[in-house]
Amino acid sequence: MRLNWILIAALLAPVLAIAETPEEKGLAIAVEADRRDTGWGDYTVNMTMTLFNKQGQSSERNMKSRSLEGKDDGDKTIIVFNKPRDVKGTALLTFTHKVGSDDQWLYLPALKRVKRIASRNKSGPFVGSEYAYEDLSSQEVEKYTYKYLKDDSCGEHAKGLSCFVNERDPVDEFSGYTVQHVWVDKEEYRPQKIDFYDRKGTLLKSLTFYDYKQYLDQYWRADRLMMINHQTGKKTELKWDGYNFRTGLKDSDFNKNSLKRAK
Repeated sequence: MRLNWILIAALLAPVLAIAETPEEKGLAIAVEADRRDTGWGDYTVNMTMTLFNKQGQSSERNMKSRSLEGKDDGDKTIIVFNKPRDVKGTALLTFTHKVGSDDQWLYLPALKRVKRIASRNKSGPFVGSEYAYEDLSSQEVEKYTYKYLKDDSCGEHAKGLSCFVNERDPVDEFSGYTVQHVWVDKEEYRPQKIDFYDRKGTLLKSLTFYDYKQYLDQYWRADRLMMINHQTGKKTELKWDGYNFRTGLKDSDFNKNSLKRAK
């Protein structure tokens, strides 16, 4: 989401029309999507996480998240649990990096300690959900290699929209995924669906984006995300509410000490 990619977008824009190779077109699509979501600055938002087991039984958690857009590197994010009582105060701090493994720390209030999430463990589930720790990092362009696959419908949830389907391969050797297929709508370059394939190349999960709204007359955010694990039958829904952009957050609001006092 940075200036160097804005320059690359300008250089690669003709590729969308010429499509010299699937790799060039795939990269151009990713860069354009990134360019359109650059400049939001920071935001806070309320989140509701609902976990569904294979039988459809559910449990709910309430959280608050705040994010700071990186200028020369990836974004910084803190997620704090408010309810229920057994997870209240648990907080995750993520420093996304364009190159190399992301930095993540988990604060466990019961132990009153901050635990660093090792790179090898970032494919593990985040607090029992169907989201892995790596799914919670910002999706920087440099974190993947790309290949355009085809044009396709965006799906039943996005009727009337046509999508590019991009294949992206994680660069990080510790990623839990071998490949991801991403549906990006041609109208606003918003992700509509992502299929995640595990280390054996088998479809593991699908993430679908619902109910997009526009903020600051430019930036699109989905109000609801559903992650379905095809191998276990479990699902995790995330609902987002109360976006507040450009609140004045700064780097000092995102450090290991801030995890302990985050609310």
